Amino acid sequence: MFLLGMGFQLLLGEFTRRVAAAGYEDLRPLHGMTFQVLGRSGATATELAEHLGVTKQAAGQIVDDLERRGYVRREPHPEGGRRKLVVLTRAAHDHLAVAGRILHELEAELAHSADLGALRGELSRLVRALHGEGPLPALRPVW
Repeated sequence: MFLLGMGFQLLLGEFTRRVAAAGYEDLRPLHGMTFQVLGRSGATATELAEHLGVTKQAAGQIVDDLERRGYVRREPHPEGGRRKLVVLTRAAHDHLAVAGRILHELEAELAHSADLGALRGELSRLVRALHGEGPLPALRPVW
């Protein structure tokens, strides 16, 4: 298990360095996970908190911070009421495109050193052995 954790830490560190070098030094993996949750249709801060496994207050702080930096905006919820829908801005979509490209580049580089297909298969078996059948839980920022 140590090797699994070390591999994840090294990969995440290299990914974060490359994303910063591409002009997104103000973003961290938590922000990318937030962008993934918000996706194309957005979410309320409460829904974001549930997906990230954080308190509503923490989700509100994340949204406030990303809104100040121009990555998200709050819009009236389509169902009305006081709820707000948090949606991604063009800047966040641009970041996601850059991050996706970097992730694919890293994967292509690593394919020269390791059998990624076999690794995926083994990791899938490990995840299923640990979790069992059924839908997998959300990947949460616990690091």
